[in-house]
Amino acid sequence: MKVSKRTRRVLAAVCAVTAAAALDVRLRTVTYTVVTDKVTAPVRLAVLADLHSCAYGPGQRTLLEAVAAAEPDGVLLAGDIVDDAMPEEPAWTAMEALAAEYPCFYVTGNHEWRTGEVERICRRMEALGVQVLRGGGVPVEWNGQRLRLCGVDDPDSGVLEAELERAGMEAWKDGFSVLVAHRPEKLPLYLRSPFDLVVSGHAHGGQWRLPGLVNGVLAPGQGLFPAYAGGCYGFEEASLVVSRGLARESTRIPRLFNRPEVVVVNIVAGT
Repeated sequence: MKVSKRTRRVLAAVCAVTAAAALDVRLRTVTYTVVTDKVTAPVRLAVLADLHSCAYGPGQRTLLEAVAAAEPDGVLLAGDIVDDAMPEEPAWTAMEALAAEYPCFYVTGNHEWRTGEVERICRRMEALGVQVLRGGGVPVEWNGQRLRLCGVDDPDSGVLEAELERAGMEAWKDGFSVLVAHRPEKLPLYLRSPFDLVVSGHAHGGQWRLPGLVNGVLAPGQGLFPAYAGGCYGFEEASLVVSRGLARESTRIPRLFNRPEVVVVNIVAGT
C-alpha cells in the first residue's frame, strides 16, 4: 500500500515532536504537598539531588533562578552533588550561591564516596555554611514551626545502619522530623524510626519513562521498573519524596521523557 507524501510528512512531524519531548532536558520544578497535624503553618523545602557537578548555564543561573522562584525556607541536598568523574567547580558554584541565600543541609551520595575524598568535600560544604548531616539531627524553626532535620551518609560509607540508629534517636515523635538519605531503596530501614518525611534521590527517575504507563525503567539499587523512581509516596506513618535528580551530561544513558527537576515539598497543616 502506498503512503502519500502528506502522510509521510505528518508521520515525520509526529516523530520529530515525540523525539524532542523525549530528549527534553530543560530544568523543571515539581511540587509535592505533605499534610500533617504536626505543623500549624506551612513550611517549604527545596530538594536538590544528583547534580553530579552538571552545569546549568553561566554561574548555574538556571538552577539558582528555579530555586529562588520556589521561595524555600530551606534547601535539602540529597547526595551526589559532587561527581567523581566530572569537574567539581560547577557544583561548588551552586553550593556557594545557595548557602549564601538559604539554610542548606547536605548528605553524601555514592559518587562522593567514589571520589575517595568525602572528608574534604564535607569540610568544604561546612566552610560554605552548609550543614552536613551524618547520623545526627538539628532543630530548625521556620514560620514559627519547629522541625527536626536528620541525615545519614550513603551506604557506601559502611556506617548507614549505625547512623540511622543515631538519627532515629534524634527524631521527634511529637514534632515533625525529616530524614535526608540518598538511596530510596533503603526505605524499610528508614521506616523503623519515627520520621514523618524521608527525602532521597539516586534513582535518576528510572532514566527512561513512558508517561502515564511506566514511571521509570531502570534505577541503581532497584533494577528494572523501580518502585521508587521519582515522586511522592505515602505510607501509614511517613511520606517518601524521591527527586528525579539534576544529572544531565554526566549520565551515560540519555534521559527519555524524564526532565531534570528541582523538587519543592510543601509541609502543611491538616484541616
